[in-house]
Order: sequence, then structure tokens, then C-alpha cells
Amino acid sequence: MLFPKKVKHRKHRKKVPKGPARKGCFVNFGSYGLKAEQGGLVSARQIEAARRAIIRYLRKGGKMWIRVFPDRPVTRKGQEVPMGGGKGAVDHYAAPVKSGRVIFEIDGIPEEKAKEALRKAGDKLPVKCKFVRK
Repeated sequence: MLFPKKVKHRKHRKKVPKGPARKGCFVNFGSYGLKAEQGGLVSARQIEAARRAIIRYLRKGGKMWIRVFPDRPVTRKGQEVPMGGGKGAVDHYAAPVKSGRVIFEIDGIPEEKAKEALRKAGDKLPVKCKFVRK
């Protein structure tokens, strides 16, 4: 799974991304992409599950790019821990995704195959996604 090698601050404040994305809105590397239609946090596990869905569908043809990286730590307190006692330990890492952000890109395969692969990947993500072409 993806996570940063080194972080400046171990714990972040909780902020859910709002508004449309200003960068990463267009398909740059491949011919087809998966674009987020709403904002939210996408965990490293969800990115990995979507990546595996794409790879499994493509077999050995085509190339894929992941355009987001989970660098935001998400904390969680243990079960049945009483109130107080500070913030919990880092549980996992997530990528903040704004609406309009391209999450995955694919190239080197026919459009129908790319559409199906990205649809399968979009089913694994917690945000609503759509297929876009260059």
C-alpha cells in the first residue's frame, strides 16, 4: 500500500476537501482517465483496490498512472476508550480528492476496454467518478 516515507507532522487536522480542483483536472499522461465528481478522502487501501481492479482487467496491455498520493494521516482512537486523553494514533493514510480531480489514467488500449477497466476501479472508490478522454 502507498504511504509517505517521511512526514513533517505526524498528525494533521481533520479537513475534508471542498470546492472544485484547480490542478490535476485534465488527462495529461494517458488517453483516458477516471475523474472524481465529488470531493472526499480516498484511503490508500481504496486506491490499491482500484489499481488492482484496473491491472487485473488490462492483463499485460496498456499503461496506467495513479495521479493521487495518500499523504494525509487519518487518526483513530481505540475501541472503548473513554473521552479525553488526546488525539488517537495514526490509523491509515488518505489522499484528499476534490471534485474534478483525475485519479487514474490509462493508455495503449481500446476505448471500450479502458471504459470498463475504469468503471470497475470507480466502484472501489468512495467518491462518484466518471470516465473522461483526452
